Amino acid sequence: MNQSESLYIGLMSGTSLDGIDAVLAKIDAQGSTKLIGAASKPFSPELRQALLELQTPGSNEIARENQAANALALAYADVVKQLLAQTKLSHEDISAIGAHGQTIRHQADLALHLAYTHQTLNPALLAELTGIDVIADFRSRDIAAGGHGAPLVPAFHAQQFSCNENVAVLNLGGIANLTLLHKDGKVSGFDCGPANILMDAWIADQQGHEFDKDGVWALQGKPNQALLDRMLSDPFFGKAPPKSTGRDEFHLEWLRKYIAADNINSEDIQATLLHLTACSSLEALAHHAPLTQKLIVCGGGAKNNALMNLLKVKAGEFFKHPLEITTSKSSGIDPQLVEGLAFAWLAWAHKQKRPANLPAVTGAKGPRILGACYPA
Repeated sequence: MNQSESLYIGLMSGTSLDGIDAVLAKIDAQGSTKLIGAASKPFSPELRQALLELQTPGSNEIARENQAANALALAYADVVKQLLAQTKLSHEDISAIGAHGQTIRHQADLALHLAYTHQTLNPALLAELTGIDVIADFRSRDIAAGGHGAPLVPAFHAQQFSCNENVAVLNLGGIANLTLLHKDGKVSGFDCGPANILMDAWIADQQGHEFDKDGVWALQGKPNQALLDRMLSDPFFGKAPPKSTGRDEFHLEWLRKYIAADNINSEDIQATLLHLTACSSLEALAHHAPLTQKLIVCGGGAKNNALMNLLKVKAGEFFKHPLEITTSKSSGIDPQLVEGLAFAWLAWAHKQKRPANLPAVTGAKGPRILGACYPA
């Protein structure tokens, strides 16, 4: 490795609450990022339940949240140790860890200086446990500047996927977000709605499973067009960007509100939720970037074959020209690891004192250096 290159670790645990992805990245002076290694760790049932319960108000929240923040730091440290062992590296070889933490509140639509976002984590403990500088709390600085603090990955997507075509990147985690990479160099992006969050919540409620692997249960049902139309009428979908969302908005009670009046089979509801993710994403893309030639899908949803196939089938309803739909694997990156790489890159940007938000995406007043550093 030459002197212009450094090693960074990115840690991501997303809205789906399925576990932790850790990536080791080599980043050069221009910000070009190469994946070197990866490790993952599922949440323990106890930690997952604690984080899930913190998504809604409850008793003794301060104590419960701090205990969960400590437990998350311990889990993060374990997966860092695993990654270093796999790659035969020492903590001294790593410039910094970029740690997203776990979002438990996101209220970016409130008035300036009332808006907030909160990702739980004890980054000081993580620095202590790993002996590596930790960069965390990436969203708050953008919100302080009047932005939504989300999505943050478009700046990395622009660095990684820009080319001489109109390209879009669709990240399907718990929430779906779009990055629009125009061939003239313009970059925009926004959260466009639920990806896996409602499908996960419904199958957990009905069958006790954490997620619908490959959409198998959804494929057993038939989408209900009236229900789909009602859900798509939710005000969030009609909002103009910048916009962001999360579990504060899309959750099981949101879904119950729309299904209350009907007697719909549970598998038909799951099928309708699959269509909600595909249709809301494609509609947003067609409305804001109708000249898109290529759609790159990443996040856990990219591994849902039913969802990927539905996107390809439905694309013809939203675009008059052929839309190439692929995953980030075609660019050499496992779809599950793109966000982890993004947070490694965001840690690099912080160390370089390089602004990493995109005001055109978040609505912030200007470029800002993101994150807070907890030295080892």
